[in-house]
Amino acid sequence: MNVYVWAISFCLVFIFISIELIRRQKLQEQYAILWLVLGFIMALFSVFPSLLDLISHKMHIYYAPSLLFLVGLLFSLVFIMHLTLVISKLHRKLTRLIQEVALLQEQLRGKGSE
Repeated sequence: MNVYVWAISFCLVFIFISIELIRRQKLQEQYAILWLVLGFIMALFSVFPSLLDLISHKMHIYYAPSLLFLVGLLFSLVFIMHLTLVISKLHRKLTRLIQEVALLQEQLRGKGSE
């Protein structure tokens, strides 16, 4: 089995897993579209490997797999930054929620002692 068949098989499994996670509601819609698009792009490059050579040649990148590493690295950095922003926002909300619960508990204790 050559590498292209392996790549196509991996892409199909990746797309299937993404769809299954969406169906079971374990993956939010905003990320589901991202992973599906990534899966289809990987499948496109697996089915038409000359497309990667054509794009890398137009971008003056002489070793075509370098384009894949560059795009993968940039995608990973952008995705990590996005997840960091989401975690920071959730952390702020959690801190505020804990403070509100503590204030409410203090009010209930104050009313109980009167």
